[in-house]
Amino acid sequence: MDDQLPASTDDQPGSAYFMPHSEETDQRATFAVVVDNEPGVLHRVVGLFAARGYNIESLTVAETDRRAHTSRITIVTSGTHEVLDQIRAQLEKMVSAREVRDVTRDPLGIERELALVKVKGKGVDRVEALSVADIFRARVIDTTLESFVFEVTGAPSKIDKFVELMRPLGLVELSRTGVLSITRGAPE
Repeated sequence: MDDQLPASTDDQPGSAYFMPHSEETDQRATFAVVVDNEPGVLHRVVGLFAARGYNIESLTVAETDRRAHTSRITIVTSGTHEVLDQIRAQLEKMVSAREVRDVTRDPLGIERELALVKVKGKGVDRVEALSVADIFRARVIDTTLESFVFEVTGAPSKIDKFVELMRPLGLVELSRTGVLSITRGAPE
């Protein structure tokens, strides 16, 4: 009769809910992808991310060389080291991709972003907003008696900090370009 008893629950595979999870934390990554400038390329890149459940935090696209018919797609995403390697491998497999560079892991990588920040305020808040803008080297590109529009350029973390400081001073609206990237030094 002992032969017919079910195996102990310790021998059974556990539920996916109770499986050990990797302790690896997500990292942010910026990929610069030079692609053929042809219809459907952006759709294929976005489809690659959507099909695999990867999130795009920022996406910037522009033609970079008219004669060579190339565009540059800058994608900011996050994931574990393994997931980021998979994303890069998938991008490199795309037929229209000419070059894929992980700017975040490149010691020569530079990332910049532009933001337009509208702040309303009077009196002390108005003076404080101008003071903070000066510290961040933000330019006033429009002003009324009750509001400012600032233009601020820099690393995404700088933009985040500027926005955080403007919130209590009367932040009304924010528009960001998304991350642009390039590497220092001579081309490879």
